[in-house]
Amino acid sequence: MKKITLIVLCVMSVTLADAQSYIGFLTDNYSGVHGVISNPANITDSRFKTDINLAGASAFVSNDYYSLNVSDAISDDDYDFDTDARANPSNSNNGSFNIDVLGPSFMFNLNKKSSIAVFSRARAFANVVDVNGELVDELDADITQDFIVDEGDLKLFAQTWAEVGITYARVLMNEKQHFLKGGLSLKYLQGLGSAYGQATNLNIAYDADGTVINTPGGAFTTGSLDSRGQIGYGRFAEFDDDDYDYELPSAVGIGADLGVVYEWRPDHAEYTKTNAEGERYTLKHRNKYKLKLGLSITDIGGIDYKDSEEELFDVTNDGVSEEDIENADDIDEILNSLYTRTQSNDGYKTKLPTALHINADWSFNKNLYVNLNTDLSLVAKDKENASAINNVVSVTPRFESRWFSFYVPLSVVQYNGFQAGAGLRLGPLYLGSGSVITALTGDDTKGADVYAGLKIPVYQGKARDKDKDGVIDKLDQCPKVAGPVENNGCPWGDKDEDGVLDNEDGCPEVAGPEENKGCPWGDKDKDGVLDNVDGCVSIQGPVENNGCPWKDSDGDTVLDKDDKCVDVPGTVANNGCPEPEPEVTVEVQKTLNNYAKTILFNSGKSSIKEASNTVLNEIVKILKEYPTAQFSIEGHTDSVGSKTLNQRLSENRASAVMTFLIEHGIASSRLQSKGYGESTPIANNATAAGRAKNRRVEINLVK
Repeated sequence: MKKITLIVLCVMSVTLADAQSYIGFLTDNYSGVHGVISNPANITDSRFKTDINLAGASAFVSNDYYSLNVSDAISDDDYDFDTDARANPSNSNNGSFNIDVLGPSFMFNLNKKSSIAVFSRARAFANVVDVNGELVDELDADITQDFIVDEGDLKLFAQTWAEVGITYARVLMNEKQHFLKGGLSLKYLQGLGSAYGQATNLNIAYDADGTVINTPGGAFTTGSLDSRGQIGYGRFAEFDDDDYDYELPSAVGIGADLGVVYEWRPDHAEYTKTNAEGERYTLKHRNKYKLKLGLSITDIGGIDYKDSEEELFDVTNDGVSEEDIENADDIDEILNSLYTRTQSNDGYKTKLPTALHINADWSFNKNLYVNLNTDLSLVAKDKENASAINNVVSVTPRFESRWFSFYVPLSVVQYNGFQAGAGLRLGPLYLGSGSVITALTGDDTKGADVYAGLKIPVYQGKARDKDKDGVIDKLDQCPKVAGPVENNGCPWGDKDEDGVLDNEDGCPEVAGPEENKGCPWGDKDKDGVLDNVDGCVSIQGPVENNGCPWKDSDGDTVLDKDDKCVDVPGTVANNGCPEPEPEVTVEVQKTLNNYAKTILFNSGKSSIKEASNTVLNEIVKILKEYPTAQFSIEGHTDSVGSKTLNQRLSENRASAVMTFLIEHGIASSRLQSKGYGESTPIANNATAAGRAKNRRVEINLVK
C-alpha cells in the first residue's frame, strides 16, 4: 500500500512557489547588477561606477492546498504539522516552485552612455497544474479505504539550470525632460536536470479487498487497481537510479532578456552642468526622474536535453494487484510491467519561464518612492515542458538612499492572494521577504519567501568642485584654481601683459591701452595718423588736419587751407577768390544804350520785333561780361496819346526787354525795369524826328 500511496501522492502533491525573485529589492535604484534580473536596461545611467555581487539567493515556497500558522509553528515546540496545519483542497490545485541564486556577477560603465554586466545564476523551477486536491485530502485521511481518483488532465514539470550571461545597456535618448535607455542580455544555459509527468483523462479506482491471494498458510485479500487514461513522463538520462550518481547532462541552450526604461525628468536642469564651450555633464549620483516606466521580457529561450528519455503509457488495466505494485522496484518498473507503453522518444526541449514585466516608479523626493510592478507569464498554462511564473502585482513604498534602503512590498500573487513583506539594503548586505509580515501575523499562511546576499558596491561619487568656484571638476579646466564659469573655471589671465584681463581685452595676444579695450590703436586709412587721434578714421588725410583731407567748401579746386575766399568760388591765380570784375565804363554804358535805342517794337505794342533779336543778343553778351553789375531797363514814349496809355506802354516795353535778357541767361537779380512814359523826352515831340528819338529803351548801370 505504501507504493500505491506514493504513486498517488507524487501525482497529486501540490507545492506552489511564487516565481518573483528578490521581491522589493529589485525596485531599488541601488540594486546594482541585480537589475538585469527584471530589466537589462537598468544597469546603464545607474548610481554605480561598478557593482560586484558575491553571492545571493532568493526562494519562495507557497501552496494553495496546505496552510499553517507560522508564528505557532516557530514558537510552539509541540506544533504538529500533520494535525495543526490546514488543508485547502479543490478540484484544481496549481503551483510552481522557484529558487534563484545569483552567483559572482559584476557591472561597470563603458562610457557616459553605455554599461555592461556579466552574471552567473543557478535556478530551479517546478510547476504543477490542475491537480485534484480533494482526492489528495481523501487519501491523506485514510489510504486503506476504497477510493476513486477522477483526475482528468494534470501536468507536473520541473527543471533546474545554470546560466552565464552578458548584458549591454545604452542610453537611447537624452533630450531635456525625456530620457530613454534600452538593454539586452544574452545567456548561455546549461541544463542541470529536468523531469515531467502528465496525465490525460486519468481515472483510478482502488478496491482495498479486491484481490484474493492463496498461500500455503491460507488465503488473504489485498487491494487492486482499475485504471483508465494515459500517463507520460520524461527525465534526463544521466541520473542513475541505482546508486544516484550524477553526471552533467548533455543539455545546453541560449536565452535572452530585453527591456527599455523611460524616465520623465521635469527638473532636468538641476542635474545638468554646462561649461563655456557647451560641454554637458549629467550628475550621476542622483536619481533625476519624477516618473520612471520600465518594460521588459525575460527568459526567452530554452534548453535542448539531447540525452533524455520520454515515454507514454496507456494505463487502461483492471484488477492490478497491490502486491504486484509493492514488489516492483520503482515507478518505471511498475509502468513497464503492468501497463502498455505506446510511445518512447529520446531527447526533448524545455522552455524557460518567459515573462512580461511592467514597472512604474514615482519619486516623491530624493528618498521616498512608490513602485508599481506587474509580472505576467507569457507561457500558456498547459504548455508542455515549460516553466511558468505566477502572475504577480506589487505595490512597494520605499525609503532609498546610497547606503540604506527599506521597502515594504504589498503583493497579490496568483493562487496565493495578498501578502505583505519587508526588506532592506545596508551597504553590501541585502535581505528581505515579500511575505514576512503576512506570514508572521496571519493564521492561514500558504507560503513564505526570503532572500539574502552580499555585494561590493562602488557608488557614483558626487560631482566634486575642489576650488569651490561653481564649476565641477569634470568641466573645470583649472580644477585647483578658482575661476569664473565663463572661462571654464580658470581665472582670467593677461597674455599680452598690457594690464587688461583677457576677458575684457579685445586683443588678448597683442598689447594695447585700456581705452581701446587692450588693443593697439590702428590706422585704418593708413594715412600715418593713429585712429585715436584721427578725425577721419576711414579717409586718408594729413597730420596737420588730424588725419582728415582738406576741404574745398566752395568747390573752386582751391583747398580751404589756401583759399582766401572759402565760401566763394575763385581762381587759383587769385588764391581761391573771384577775379575782380571789370568796371562798366561810360563807353560801355553808351554802347548799351546805343544798342537799346535800336530795339524795335510793334506799333502801339510792347512786343519786340524779331529784327531786334540781334541787337538784344549783343546786349546779353555785354551784360555777361559784368556778372555782378546790376542794370535798370527803362522805357520811354513820345507824347502822342494819353499820358496813362504812354506810361503803361513804357512799363510793358521795359519789362519785355528784361524778360528777353533773363531768358538768355542774365540773372533776374541783376535787372530791374521801369517805365517813364512821355515824362523824360530827349527831343522835341513837335517834330516826327523828335518823337522817334523819344520812343526808346535805355539800359543804365545801377550805381
